[in-house]
Amino acid sequence: MKIAHRAYDAWFRKVHGSRLIYNTCWEDPRADRQLLGIQSGDRIVMITSAGCNTLDYLLDDPARIDCVDMNPRQNALLELKLAVLAVGNHDLLFQLFGRGNHPDFAAVYPTLRPHLSVSAQAHWDRSRNAFSPRGRGSFYFRGASGDVAWWVRTMLRSLQPGLWREICGLLEATSLPEQRERYARIEPRLWGTLLRWAARQPAVLTLLGVPRAQRNLIESQYPGGINRYIEDKLRYLLTELPIQENYFWRVYLLGSYSEQCCPNYLRPEHFAELARRADRVRTHTATLTDFLSQAESRFNQFVLLDHQDWMAAHRPELLDDEWNLLIRCSATDARVLMRSAGLSIDFLPQFARARLQAHPDDCARWHRLDRVGTYGSVFCATVAAA
Repeated sequence: MKIAHRAYDAWFRKVHGSRLIYNTCWEDPRADRQLLGIQSGDRIVMITSAGCNTLDYLLDDPARIDCVDMNPRQNALLELKLAVLAVGNHDLLFQLFGRGNHPDFAAVYPTLRPHLSVSAQAHWDRSRNAFSPRGRGSFYFRGASGDVAWWVRTMLRSLQPGLWREICGLLEATSLPEQRERYARIEPRLWGTLLRWAARQPAVLTLLGVPRAQRNLIESQYPGGINRYIEDKLRYLLTELPIQENYFWRVYLLGSYSEQCCPNYLRPEHFAELARRADRVRTHTATLTDFLSQAESRFNQFVLLDHQDWMAAHRPELLDDEWNLLIRCSATDARVLMRSAGLSIDFLPQFARARLQAHPDDCARWHRLDRVGTYGSVFCATVAAA
């Protein structure tokens, strides 16, 4: 067992140290913005991920957003989006990140390159095929998480074409009763032996950004383990929330968004506003602890995603360090937002809990309405005065 654990951890480090993991954000910014209560002039620090939600937060008029990620490829992706905003071309933005491909990205890239950092230039200089319509056909079927999306799509289309047509029909459903009817036909055929087996494999979970600590949380806390967890989450999403506005699952099934079902940053009515505010975003390739230890200002919002699951399991002393810095760098009534694979977040240091005023009712409501729906819990709290 220890050998298997070491192999999982080694594979996770290798993948995350050499590849783009997230080609789109896997957290719902609609829920985030409600929980964070961003005000004009606020300062936000957040984990970068794919940068989609950074641009969504800009719509609330913060003064600055500092995006921090250990993986420079994630920052390079956000920088590319900011570069397209800088050149003022919404059609190009939607072609690249709405349709997921471009017939000649190499031809337009020179106009974007001057707006990138040296690190981002190095990444995109060698990644010009990322938007090629050939091969997999979409940026969203490339990168680590894109590998899994492409594999599932290919398997369904080739081995179960009838089921694939049913799934595509579900995406076009216009009411919850229709969704429930369609999913009732899909579900018994979807969870076959192959898909159940794949969902448990460390290699697949690593590509999706799930470390061993999170798999263990699900296996130990959720009745039926990871297979039942995924089945129950997917059933809820596809039968209780409107599929017409769920762009998260659409893009990983189809490889593209539609003009009606896409993130806010791709909507034409927001483009000019985002272009004016794009220079408020800064990227930092670092750990959150390293960034906060050098920060000279205080922040109103902290968006931590789910990275503390790993810290709590493997490096609890780093968890203490990070929370000391989060509290030290908090402005008055700052809010902290985080998610976990666990059904509750019970690993916070005691000194941090003493300073946090949680908002359980708001968290429960937006956890139910979250269009991604893959996390076990969400935690949002105000940092109280000492």
